[in-house]
Amino acid sequence: MIELEGVPELIDPVMVAAFEGWNDAGDAASTAVAHLDREWKGEVFAALDAEDYYDFQVNRPTVFLDNGVRKITWPTTRLSVVRIGGDKPRDLVLVRGIEPSMRWRSFCNELLAFAHELGVEMVVILGALLGDTPHTRPVPVSGVTSDPDLARTMDLEETRYEGPTGIVGILQEAFTHAGVPAVSLWAAVPHYVSQPPNPKATLALLNRLEDLIGLRIPLGELPEDARAWQLGVDQLAAEDSEVAEYVQTLEEARDTAELPEASGEAIAREFERYLRRREPGTGPGGPGVATEGGDSPFLRDTGSGRTRPPKPERPAPEPSPEETTGGTAEGSGGSEGSAEDSSGEGESGESGDSGK
Repeated sequence: MIELEGVPELIDPVMVAAFEGWNDAGDAASTAVAHLDREWKGEVFAALDAEDYYDFQVNRPTVFLDNGVRKITWPTTRLSVVRIGGDKPRDLVLVRGIEPSMRWRSFCNELLAFAHELGVEMVVILGALLGDTPHTRPVPVSGVTSDPDLARTMDLEETRYEGPTGIVGILQEAFTHAGVPAVSLWAAVPHYVSQPPNPKATLALLNRLEDLIGLRIPLGELPEDARAWQLGVDQLAAEDSEVAEYVQTLEEARDTAELPEASGEAIAREFERYLRRREPGTGPGGPGVATEGGDSPFLRDTGSGRTRPPKPERPAPEPSPEETTGGTAEGSGGSEGSAEDSSGEGESGESGDSGK
């Protein structure tokens, strides 16, 4: 471990992690953590030693000029911290990096040691996979854990996945076995438009994270970027009749599958989010304001009795990685279960890295 600064004193910290590579279709997960780091002005305090975990022929270093001086950036994993202000301030520990090439157990042990030292109360690991989901519908996001008690208390799915996994799945198991509550959130990215970025999937992950940890996340330009992304894909699909027909087939399958779930509970869940965002007294200067260095205000949910999204009455069967990804892409991580449509952005699938 390379410590860049002293370990800070944290308040009720939650660790949020994402890794580029197999677990990060469309760069949706890593972009979500980068968004949090940028909006809340994260301060890097530690980085893992790149020599220990990365094959530089797989993840190559980059050279750049800094005031005419050539410097090198090495692929690694960095930890930063952000403080969310307001009546009840708390901290997020953001872990952002690349899936390691080697020594995964040592990699997990380093992150676990930091979590213990910082007093992390819960770990949320973000991932994204390629799936048979239409770009015209809300992005499927599933939340899973291997802790049955946590699954019950937070209305998550208890993972039943068996098969290949990535660093997300390994980390989830490592934290769970060490007694640290760990959750994975997975967004399903349309396999026919898998190239990054995918702001719609990033937005879906942030919305679900917001519900899970009870913090208001500043979304910045993400909603507009998501609308522009969908419009662009709409235009591309309209130019190819075969693609348009395929998208229509996916839409019909999705709508048919979701028809039993289009209940009053789902509508109430979305209305609850709408009311939270319009809650009086949570604007700039009001309760729940979170600021960073005096810049733009960030709101947080101050309600203490917030209900969790209900579990689907008829959870979908867990598909195999081939079924979920449509046999398409590497980098999706395969499927690890059914997904819950959370925050108006979610539905199927977890990646083979969900650690189920």
